[in-house]
Amino acid sequence: MSTEKNFYGKYDEPKKFDPSFKGPIANRSCTDIICCLIFFVAILGYFVVGIIAWTHGDPRKVIYPTDSRGEFCGQVGSQNEHKPFLFYFNILKCASPLVLLEFQCPTTQTCVSKCPERFDSFITTHAQLKVKPERWKYYTQFCKPGFNDSTKTPVQVFKDGDCPAFITPNKPFTRRCFPDLKIEKGVVKIGNKTTFSGEDGGSVNVTSLLEGAKGANIVLDAREVAMKIFEDYTKSWYWILIGMIIALVVSLLFVILLRFIAAFMIWLNILLVIAVLGYGIYHCYMEYAKLKGVSGSEVTITDLGFQTDLRVYLHLRQTWLAFLIILAIMEVIIILMLIFLRKRILIAIALLKEASRAVGCIMSTLVYPIITFMLLLLCVAYWGVTAVFLSTSSEPVYKVFANENTCNYSMKTCNPKTFNVSNIIKQCPEAQCLFAFYGGESYYHRYLILFQFYNVFLFFWLTNFVIALGQVTLAGAFASYYWAFNKPADVPACPVFSSMGRALRYHTGSLAFGSLLLAIVQVIRVILEYIDQKVKGAKNKLAQFILSCLKCCFWCLEKFLKFLNRNAYIMVAIYGKNFCTSARNAFFLLMRNIIRVVVLDKVTDFLLFLGKMLIVGGVGVLGFFFFTNQIIIIEDKAPTLNYYWVPLLTLIVGSYLVAHGFFSVYAMCVDTLFLCFCEDLERNDGSAERPYYTSLELRHILYKKEYDSPQTPQMQEE
Repeated sequence: MSTEKNFYGKYDEPKKFDPSFKGPIANRSCTDIICCLIFFVAILGYFVVGIIAWTHGDPRKVIYPTDSRGEFCGQVGSQNEHKPFLFYFNILKCASPLVLLEFQCPTTQTCVSKCPERFDSFITTHAQLKVKPERWKYYTQFCKPGFNDSTKTPVQVFKDGDCPAFITPNKPFTRRCFPDLKIEKGVVKIGNKTTFSGEDGGSVNVTSLLEGAKGANIVLDAREVAMKIFEDYTKSWYWILIGMIIALVVSLLFVILLRFIAAFMIWLNILLVIAVLGYGIYHCYMEYAKLKGVSGSEVTITDLGFQTDLRVYLHLRQTWLAFLIILAIMEVIIILMLIFLRKRILIAIALLKEASRAVGCIMSTLVYPIITFMLLLLCVAYWGVTAVFLSTSSEPVYKVFANENTCNYSMKTCNPKTFNVSNIIKQCPEAQCLFAFYGGESYYHRYLILFQFYNVFLFFWLTNFVIALGQVTLAGAFASYYWAFNKPADVPACPVFSSMGRALRYHTGSLAFGSLLLAIVQVIRVILEYIDQKVKGAKNKLAQFILSCLKCCFWCLEKFLKFLNRNAYIMVAIYGKNFCTSARNAFFLLMRNIIRVVVLDKVTDFLLFLGKMLIVGGVGVLGFFFFTNQIIIIEDKAPTLNYYWVPLLTLIVGSYLVAHGFFSVYAMCVDTLFLCFCEDLERNDGSAERPYYTSLELRHILYKKEYDSPQTPQMQEE
């Protein structure tokens, strides 16, 4: 008896019998009102930030490229409406890959109707003006707007920066004209040339100017990969959608079958997962053995480096050996867990049976994840739009582009309207005032970073609130099922909407409080990641070690808060207490049943995880065979892709989200029924006056003395 008192003195007193308690309490009051008010004020401030962003922002800065005069290319209603592409006079001046990727070059930029498609030079075109006037007309479309002065000599044209010295074949990418780069045996070519005439009459070597073929390869790969990925999506988007529909149907079928043959489905799922992993090990070994002695197959992944076409790695023995080892480790871990947890699996199956009955009784719970998804989509859309408008709310900044050795004003801020009459042009005749980027030092711009931070913070807060609302809603519905003595007759009508109404009416503050704690930790993790990226450049080992420790601690804290919040929301849904009280009661209840938590609840999570993996793995394997043209029946219908892994990875991620949506309902149901069961054992003793609310089958399996440490007096008597 002393052991019992010491135990419960440490983890609070067990629940007492209450004859009036029949499930989620209907008469309740508002909780965490202060946090509720703060939450609404924060949302109001979020709308204010959005209005400010939409007032000052200009998304055209993202959609349309900007020429050297700060005007947009291709904008409807502007003088550049029919000129959607941005052309660089001498892109070789900004040969750094970083500059190319950021689309900022220290050269004159103008809007054109199409990118140049052939080689030509201004000197040759000017000399043949009378013989080939159409050539002059073609060339001058790449000069500054309005230029058509054939009386100017090439020297004057180059001095005034009216036209490019030469043009080369270009290809459009993100509405910008980039040279048609090719790399052959380490030599960079534009079209089929490696050397061009410079503006000063000298020659320019493309390979050396682009800092070697390695640097040019980065730019080429970035452009080509993005274009090919976009092309693959346009060809395969409907097949990805079909694959996700298949995942949806299979997930729904799996959930329905759990309602009737839970034990068979769970064991079949376990055996199929083991079989799929076993086949994966066999397939990897056969591929590994097949490549033995094949030329080039012994090259290591490190020596090969990064390749955009992932199929290259499938011709290496090291790749298949790595796959084999990973799958073998996963197979061994799962088999060992099944051996040691074989008895617990039987108990978890009983819990899943009860959960399937609850889901079958309240089928509307399977639809609720769609509501959560739509709300999350709304949060993401608002955050994304606000972020874009904030990032484009800066003012255009113009810089002086000139020779740094001869001009002290190089890279200084300038005003294009007064530049031609300023002292800068007198001291540096060759200088130009060109558009550089969007920024500025205005009063609004100084607070722009704070607005962006507020946008990120509210995004985390709102998404966590939406998830919390879904958890409370489902918990209230499933608790109504558990505490109904005669199931399903005593289950209230529309339990999902009733639970959601209670949550929004009375517990918005509690949901906001729990999500706020989680949002703060997540923002801190983002800040730590940002600092870590900065510290990596400094190569400070001590700082990196401290940051790694902090990142690990806050990762653990986030996981703990998610676990605590989830169980706290269940108590909020049942009793209507504030967040702190609910979190405390949930924590102590779990601690009083810690052995059950470890051996039952987590085993159930493991089984549900295997179910998700089976669905995702099955759809992924089907997608792999389809996109690689290995299904003979529909081989001719498979799209021709540059990278088959692009739609495949998208399909796998999408299938996981679909399966997770269904199984998350089961997971929430299991957690709710588990907490209700633990309270049921504390409140009741199974007598006629105090009967158990759980099913007889579940009580016989879960109610074992080996899991009760210590037992309550009524348990010991029974």
